[in-house]
Formats: sequence, C-alpha cells, structure tokens
Amino acid sequence: MPDTMTPEQRSHIMSCIHSNDTKPEVLVRSYLFRLGFRFRKHDRRLPGKPDVVLPRYRTVIFINGCFWHAHEGCANYRLPRTNTEWWRQKLARNVARDQSHREELTRQGWHVITIWECELTRARRAETLAGLARRIVAGGNAPPPRGLAQE
Repeated sequence: MPDTMTPEQRSHIMSCIHSNDTKPEVLVRSYLFRLGFRFRKHDRRLPGKPDVVLPRYRTVIFINGCFWHAHEGCANYRLPRTNTEWWRQKLARNVARDQSHREELTRQGWHVITIWECELTRARRAETLAGLARRIVAGGNAPPPRGLAQE
C-alpha cells in the first residue's frame, strides 16, 4: 500500500514527534514530585539519558513508548505495513540500544526501572504509579519521602 501523504506532509508529521516531556513522562514526574521525590530529568552523564534520575535512591526510570521501543505483546506496538524491513531494523536497533543502556547502568550500580506507555492508561495508571513508588523505595538505601507515608 503506497503512502497517501506527500514527503513534505510526512516530514512535518514526523517532526512533531518529540522524545522529551511526553505526556507519560510528565504524568510520572508530577506523581513522583507530589509524593516528595526529587529527581533530575534526562541526565546526559548517564547512558541512555534516563527520563527520570533519582540520585538519592540510585534509581533511574525510562518511560518508553510502546511503538518506538517495540513493546512485544502490546496492542500499541504494531509493525507498519509499509517499508516493513526498514522499520523492523530501526526498532531492533532501538531495543538493542535500550538493553545496552540498562546493562551499563546496572554495572554502574543503578537500579533501572522501565515503565511502558500502555501501563499508564487510565485503567492501569493508579496501580502502575503506586507500584513505581514502592519499587523506588525498595531499590534504594534512603528512607521514603514524607509524601509517600501519606498515601
């Protein structure tokens, strides 16, 4: 099936896709901030520039889009029907790069958490975020922030 858009239209649409400050990222960060967690965003000094870095807990969080990071078994991940081989290679490189970054961060002593876009749908959001807070505290050596005790 040929592309129904001109190259200029396709280019414009693709240029609108941003990798930082996505809705899932903002949702997770605002939740963590409300609980009292303090963090850095996209720390370039760390492999993969994690979306959220919690130095006090020695924890990093990657918030991945299901399509761009090829979330297997997810309804949001479907290989495009056009230019399939190019997309297959592109997404495979993304997955390999993600794995490499996770391994390097683990070697450096970081606790790595990955949250998928599909885990932040309205139906699953509360459970995912509550579990995230517990995982952060369990992975670090610091006491939980004051706001977590109130939840």
